[in-house]
Amino acid sequence: MKRRQFLQAATIGAASTAVAAPAIAQSMPEMKWRLQSGFPKSLDTIYGASEVIAKFVSEATDGKFQIQPFAAGEIVGTPQVADAVGNGTIELGHTCSYYYFGKDPTFALGTAAPFGLNARQMNAWLYQGGGNDLLNEFYAKHNLYGMPAGNTGVQMGGWFRKEIKTVQDLQGLKMRIAGIAGMVLQKLGAVPQQIPGGDIYPALERGTIDAAEWVGPYDDEKLGFSKVAPYYYYPGFWEGGPAIHLFVNQAKWKELPKAYQAILTAASGYANNDMLAKYDARNPAALRRLLGAGTQLRPYSQEILEAAYKATNEVFDEVSAKNADFKKVVDSVKTFRNEGYLWFQVAEYAYDTFMIRARARG
Repeated sequence: MKRRQFLQAATIGAASTAVAAPAIAQSMPEMKWRLQSGFPKSLDTIYGASEVIAKFVSEATDGKFQIQPFAAGEIVGTPQVADAVGNGTIELGHTCSYYYFGKDPTFALGTAAPFGLNARQMNAWLYQGGGNDLLNEFYAKHNLYGMPAGNTGVQMGGWFRKEIKTVQDLQGLKMRIAGIAGMVLQKLGAVPQQIPGGDIYPALERGTIDAAEWVGPYDDEKLGFSKVAPYYYYPGFWEGGPAIHLFVNQAKWKELPKAYQAILTAASGYANNDMLAKYDARNPAALRRLLGAGTQLRPYSQEILEAAYKATNEVFDEVSAKNADFKKVVDSVKTFRNEGYLWFQVAEYAYDTFMIRARARG
């Protein structure tokens, strides 16, 4: 009797499998997409996120959905990635939204706003505060669908060939800096320059620029900035928690099977957490090495920070008056930031402050 029941169950199971297999096969077609990174391969953490995404997607689909990453410039240059994805030249771009500030200032808010959100707040805003939906309403106008795919944590304030102590020291200073931050520093007398990561070192070395910001100790050490600009400033008040995005051609995104949409979203989310963890793990040792090699660590003065904060609010108001998309997103960021710090000042700040003081005691 038991044998008969077992055989009946096995027959039903086999029939179910026979029905299910074609449905699964149809929902997981073989696809090959190209992903253009906005970063050079030498920056293994930030470029590496594109490889993390590709590997995740391939393994989750048994190799049926293949994504081939390309380093900056291999298909198009970093400044052209958003357009190349939007017009269908490539399916995917892994890059900073604020690189496309020149197309519309609202792009900058997808990465970071001066005196904006820290990394945890940025993720909270994107995933739970409506930020990603707001951004995708805007990105859709450029045939893009975006999702968070990396965060560096709060960045450093840049490398300078000379000390910067007062706002007066910024007058005429040529600095590589992107997006809204460039507008803020311009109000303080600096001359912003937009230069891709791979071109920063030679520009500093030749004196074409006087200062440059990139990310933080781990990446900055790789690019060798300390050899030509000895003063290393903090904090990067323009990038408290900058997000890196995976841009998908909107039409291609809509055509993707739902299973692939879910897998690509999960891959981006994994890359988002993985990148931040790598920077947090690697920056401390890199900073020690830089200081050991003679780098001069300097904080921005209170004068400069206060002037920059004032200039930032002026820029926000000026751009918002002309750009409804920008106003909608930046108002959301500011509200979320102010609410967030009501909580952060209670527990996070108190805990971190104590632990920093206690660190020397072991």
